[in-house]
Amino acid sequence: MTYVIQGESGDWEMVVGLEVHAQVISRAKLFSGAATDFGGEPNSQVSLVDAGMPGMLPVINDACVEQAVRTGLGLKAKINLRSVFERKNYFYADLPQGYQISQYQHPIVGEGTVVLDLADGSTREVGIERLHLEQDAGKSLHDQDPKRTFIDLNRSGVALMEIVSAPDIRSPEEAGAYLRKLRSILRYLGTCDGNMEQGSLRCDANVSVRKVGETELRTRTEVKNVNSVRFVMQAVEHEAERQVDVYESGGQVVQETRLYDADKGETRPMRAKEFAHDYRYFPDPDLLPLELDEAYVERVRAGLPELPDAKKSRFMADYGLSAADAGQLVAERETAEYFERVARGRDPKQAANWVLSTLFGALNRLGRTVTDSPVSAEALGALIDLVGDGTISGRIAKEVFDDMVKTGRDPAAIVADKGLEQVSDGDAIGAEVDKIIAANPAQAEQFRGGNEKVLGWFVGQIMKATRGKANPQMVNQLLREKLKG
Repeated sequence: MTYVIQGESGDWEMVVGLEVHAQVISRAKLFSGAATDFGGEPNSQVSLVDAGMPGMLPVINDACVEQAVRTGLGLKAKINLRSVFERKNYFYADLPQGYQISQYQHPIVGEGTVVLDLADGSTREVGIERLHLEQDAGKSLHDQDPKRTFIDLNRSGVALMEIVSAPDIRSPEEAGAYLRKLRSILRYLGTCDGNMEQGSLRCDANVSVRKVGETELRTRTEVKNVNSVRFVMQAVEHEAERQVDVYESGGQVVQETRLYDADKGETRPMRAKEFAHDYRYFPDPDLLPLELDEAYVERVRAGLPELPDAKKSRFMADYGLSAADAGQLVAERETAEYFERVARGRDPKQAANWVLSTLFGALNRLGRTVTDSPVSAEALGALIDLVGDGTISGRIAKEVFDDMVKTGRDPAAIVADKGLEQVSDGDAIGAEVDKIIAANPAQAEQFRGGNEKVLGWFVGQIMKATRGKANPQMVNQLLREKLKG
């Protein structure tokens, strides 16, 4: 649904395209053998190539090329069998060569598609314009000394995939959905870990606005280096509203690069926006064009995993899950695998409910994910089995689950140690029912007078008296028989 910004002169819509810089998972950098591990001592992972030493020649890392092709295939994009590395010329202290080796006119990946899963259950396609490989710059550290800026070149030369979307995004919600879906695809593929906190996934948002009904694009601004999905959503919303205010007051939006201040919830100017010709792109004379063949592409394609969209469709078809539940379960590969282990040989809808509600609730409280869950898929499956075979009730199962989260113990052992087995003895339950009815004659008469809701109150009293261990089906059955009799 289009996000409408109301102005005095009419309704406006935002037009957003996102440029995502995804760090390639690779042990070595794009053009050198230096390590790419996060968190190393400053300048401890820098080769002579990364430092821009004279005479040092770049050598392409074929693992990074394969990761880019793999990503392109995962985005249903065209793989260009011939691509060219070019020099993007600009000066900055953390760019030792004075240029960045990137791809401009001939990228390795062309047009593709990402399908968004929106909160209302609908889906929407966002186009991918290109994916190109490039090397990262170093990092400027401004907070180490009051008078000097330090440079850490550990990141210099690390392989990045710049994934450029078409200007198809029309709301903050769609911007968030796009980033989450793209990150999910990258993680499924194993080409980027998607960790925005560590900078391995960074986003620039190109934002413009236009009157609802217009087809021409207006001047855009670029909001640079936003480092969380939530901040991207906030940044595009604020920037679009700012631009509407500019137009409504009779001004013109200036093409520029801006920064998002999360504390103030606003964007501010950074520098005038450069044009492509400002960078003086030209083919890198030290690197030949990258030539691939169809057999190589098909080999990479054959190794692709089942991706989120295909997995979601399978979960809906094979397990009878709703689109919303299937979408949540496949968002992360580890969650989908966990669910399938729980659901194996069991009611899949029941398994989904336990994972999405009970397990996710516990993990959110603990600040954990499925990968470090204190309850394994096998243990959760065993707990579901105890409910299924009548050993414990659903109510007791929640108590057992809480114990499993705290202790990591097997559910059967917890049930045995605490004596939590469900009571299904008709005589024992019948005696408890007689006692509760005898103690509450007024409520019994209400039921006999047609007030069905009182039955639930009676059930609650009996479950309380039996500490939740009475078989609820037998309690309901015996209550009806004895109240009517």
